[in-house]
Amino acid sequence: MNQKSEIIPLLRQEEGVRYTPYIDSLGYPTTGIGFKLGPQGAPLSHYTFTLSDNTINAWLQDNVDDVSASMQQNADIAKAMAHCNQPRQDILTSMAYQMGVGGLAGFHNMLSAIDAENWSAAASQMLDSSWAKQTPDRAKRHAAVMTSGQWSPTYDF
Repeated sequence: MNQKSEIIPLLRQEEGVRYTPYIDSLGYPTTGIGFKLGPQGAPLSHYTFTLSDNTINAWLQDNVDDVSASMQQNADIAKAMAHCNQPRQDILTSMAYQMGVGGLAGFHNMLSAIDAENWSAAASQMLDSSWAKQTPDRAKRHAAVMTSGQWSPTYDF
């Protein structure tokens, strides 16, 4: 059964949505779903606009397309993706969106477990990481989907 990608609603839920510019935790002017607007320390007064959901989703899809293309250029990630159904692919894309493709590529043991379709081992590797310590709730939700291959009951899309 082919499932459609839920990456846009997944990232909207996990990253949060801001319609107007704000200063992120590292001091960058940011908007939407973690879209950096300018250099660290730039004043918000330089960014006076409000985004619509359609604009945010289009911008997000463009960013996701870039992340997905970069993921396919990494042999280890591309090989793992070939073993994944759509929810698992979306989870890997979410991880790459959050920490960069290089960050995801550092999960060597997880990617090897995915290659072997050992989903519980892949989930364990996800949870045994600095990423999981930094964003524990997101990591637990992502690991649950990696284990089951299903959105429900973890996510309700």
